[in-house]
Amino acid sequence: MTDPEAAPVAVAPLPAGPFDVVVVGAGAAGLWCAGTAALRGRRVLLLEKNRRPGVKVLASGGGHCNVTTTLEGPALLDAFGREQGRFLAASMRRLPPSELRRRLDALGVATDVEPALEKVWPLSRRARDVADALVARAVRAGARLETATPVVDVARDGAALRVRTPRGDVVAPSVVLAVGGCSYPKTGTTGDGYAFAQALGHTVVRCVPALVPLVVETPWVRALAGIALGDARVTVVRDGKLLADRRRPTLFTHTGLSGPGPMDVSRWFEVLPPWHRPTLAIDLLPARGEEDVRRALLDAITRAPAERVARLLPGALPARLAEGLCTHVGVDPERRAAETSKADRHALVQALKRLTLPVAGTRGFDFAEVTAGGVALPEVEPTTMASRLVPGLSVVGELLDVDGPIGGFNFQAAFATGEAAGLAV
Repeated sequence: MTDPEAAPVAVAPLPAGPFDVVVVGAGAAGLWCAGTAALRGRRVLLLEKNRRPGVKVLASGGGHCNVTTTLEGPALLDAFGREQGRFLAASMRRLPPSELRRRLDALGVATDVEPALEKVWPLSRRARDVADALVARAVRAGARLETATPVVDVARDGAALRVRTPRGDVVAPSVVLAVGGCSYPKTGTTGDGYAFAQALGHTVVRCVPALVPLVVETPWVRALAGIALGDARVTVVRDGKLLADRRRPTLFTHTGLSGPGPMDVSRWFEVLPPWHRPTLAIDLLPARGEEDVRRALLDAITRAPAERVARLLPGALPARLAEGLCTHVGVDPERRAAETSKADRHALVQALKRLTLPVAGTRGFDFAEVTAGGVALPEVEPTTMASRLVPGLSVVGELLDVDGPIGGFNFQAAFATGEAAGLAV
């Protein structure tokens, strides 16, 4: 992808207006907010720093765009955790996933479901179809879209707010910050909005990468690069307290671990200091209990005592993974099964059900799908996304201290918060 930051800034002056609302950022939240406000007859100016709108939408899901989730109600809110779920409750009721899908369909974007992971995709599997529909919705409704126009400052101006850009200033009674977080900065999300919010008096909760691959420096783990497990349970524990538990696909990579399971729990390896880092464990056979795995291993050894022990591990694991597990627990993978001791068998079962790996950290914002942290939620009114501190200011999308797991949750939060603000400004 071409770096949008290399895009030339438009030099023509901004449209004269007047405008009722200036929306800063034409990602999922900003586009939806601008369209909703314009549909209400509001005069909307939508400013985007990149040469084209919806860059992160275009890049999401490997260019396929997992646009929302099938989950609704409490299950949807629980995915965000207690505080964030409580904050999102009103906006999610107003625009739940089912209603979002209905509206996308009306825009010409039919959707399809991946039931096993509760994911919703455009039927075409083309992120461009989603981005184009969002832009068309906003522009048809009357929003004025100006690209290649970075905002450099947002400040109070009497009873209104002044938005400063290299193309001049625009003053409006309402400004919606929708510039995204710090994740995947190649799409233009470089954290600008946090400085705007802080300058206006808002608290910004420390921002760290989330939904990001984990770094595991152990050589035998890195040697498994390319192996994917369709069903694995990933847990994170610190001081005996379970912090995260996700049963999702897991991928071994040349730098450690990726896939929905490890990425969903990655935030815990950023929000906690390195000297108090939690423990990551993977259940490689989550559909089977520990005693079942133990019996299956013993039965296999009894039936084929001369076979290599690595070939007899339960679960039909990939050969490289089975051999790596044997080496990890100190059992030669070439050893004949009959030559394994009770302690050997116990260690192998433990590795299959509770493989503990040392996590050195994450791959950072360059590889993160979202940002954990952001504008503090107690400072934002949850039914309208209006600032409780700055009259006329609203905050939506990833700029808020909201981050959900992989599976369309973060897009859903962007659309729902954008809708709430668009209905209120």
